[in-house]
Amino acid sequence: MKIAITGGAGFIGTVLARILIERGHTPILIDLKKSETYPEYSAVASVEDQEAITKACAGADVIYHMAALHRDDISPISRYTEVNVEGGKNVIAAAKANNIQTIIFTSSVAVYPLEPINPATGSAESDPPAPFNPYGQSKAESEKTFEDWAYEDEQRKLVTVRLVATFGPGNHGNIFKLMRHIARGKFVMIGNGKNCKSIAYVENVAAFLVHTLSLGKGAHLYNYADKPDINMRDFVLHVRSALGRKGLGLRLPYICGLMGGMFFDVLGALRRKKYTINSIRIKKFTANTIVSANRIEETGFKPAHSLEDGLKIMIESEFTKPQKHSESLAEHKKAA
Repeated sequence: MKIAITGGAGFIGTVLARILIERGHTPILIDLKKSETYPEYSAVASVEDQEAITKACAGADVIYHMAALHRDDISPISRYTEVNVEGGKNVIAAAKANNIQTIIFTSSVAVYPLEPINPATGSAESDPPAPFNPYGQSKAESEKTFEDWAYEDEQRKLVTVRLVATFGPGNHGNIFKLMRHIARGKFVMIGNGKNCKSIAYVENVAAFLVHTLSLGKGAHLYNYADKPDINMRDFVLHVRSALGRKGLGLRLPYICGLMGGMFFDVLGALRRKKYTINSIRIKKFTANTIVSANRIEETGFKPAHSLEDGLKIMIESEFTKPQKHSESLAEHKKAA
């Protein structure tokens, strides 16, 4: 099949494209710039340009809609609506213009409240959306527009996948940044670390997105997370151990960490500058952000990698091997 992927030059899109190619499909990687990995499959277009998106999707059988603004500090906040909501409507218009009956939309668990309704099992697909930030609100609104599209015609298929924080080699998102702080000795554990996080390894996420091609018509909704969940204490210990370090390192009570985040909120507002530390990130780090992923099992999908394997691959790729390479270069120069 010919498969269009908005945001196709991005982190998950690139892995998804590789798997699709391996399985004999032809991807169209739609993004603001050409894919460095697959330039021959690239189509440069913005989801904010309906005409360009419609043209880029011509001839496609399926659209994976992955393009979005997802940082939690975008300014002005109206950009979330312009890109995530209105951009989604342009993708729907492109599907209608090209008679594309299948859309697979990557949403986010940010549509749920910061703390799950059921702390034991985590937020489930049946829970009502209650976004805690403008990004989550925009994804919830966009989900509704895609659902409306799906229900207009019983021949259509919509798969909405609410993703958790996804990591893997080459990604420099929040999980990478956390690992980098730990590797550089700049990390401070806020709170007791017993709060759990639902996260996912990119190879598993991309494989599930491909798996959804086999689902039938209608509207489908899934949370995706690799189980079992990991608490922050174990996460930090795992990363530090892989880097040859013992214990948790520096620790700080939650209230002190939150006050520090609020200080940078005020400082950032006064200086009109964005800081990596803020109150929202402190709250997100210490919250029990877990989701139920039971519906995934009903599809017959089984991830190829465990969460621990994914973390190991990430650490070796981004921190261990580069360090060993640098040490080898230093030794070579010294010998010379």
